[in-house]
Amino acid sequence: MGGSSGGGGGGGGGGGGDKCLRSLGGRSILARVIERAAPQVGALVLNVNGDPARFASFGLPTVADPLPGHAGPLAGVLAGMRWTGEHRPDVRWIATVPTDTPFLPLDLVARLQEARARLGAPLACAASGGRTHPVVGLWDTKLADTLERAMRLEEMRKIDRWTARFEVAVVDFEAEPVDPFFNTNRPEDLAEAERLSSEAG
Repeated sequence: MGGSSGGGGGGGGGGGGDKCLRSLGGRSILARVIERAAPQVGALVLNVNGDPARFASFGLPTVADPLPGHAGPLAGVLAGMRWTGEHRPDVRWIATVPTDTPFLPLDLVARLQEARARLGAPLACAASGGRTHPVVGLWDTKLADTLERAMRLEEMRKIDRWTARFEVAVVDFEAEPVDPFFNTNRPEDLAEAERLSSEAG
């Protein structure tokens, strides 16, 4: 479910008022993320906790965290791995992106897969502006059981802490004129995204 062979997963809106459903330039942020991600993968899945009906208009399958207690982004990664194992067992790699990043690169998955394959690494991660973005990644679904054990037995929650156990291919993306991983966490971020979107056309 990622790279050249399959689909992609995205973290869905949980708490925080579903930030991805806010409007940016007359369209929801999630609609923009889907538009940029869909051509890069074979399928898209939304990781959604709570009532999935609020995302029904997007026509995408949804999957909830497999662990209780809002275990964070790693739970979303595990959800994507488990969904792929059940629905697309022929696919080995999943890509994950946050649903509040409206400027995602159009070559994101291809570059992550290329870097991962070159190193022979099981994981890849995006970076820009001197920072890594652990949620923007490529994951080997064969690690699903390993990840679930770490989350259940070690209460593993931080992506960086878990991925440090493996070789990770890091792909640096240009951050100018717009950082492709700019996220709209806060109200002021949405205003900035409007400005950036207008300037970038």
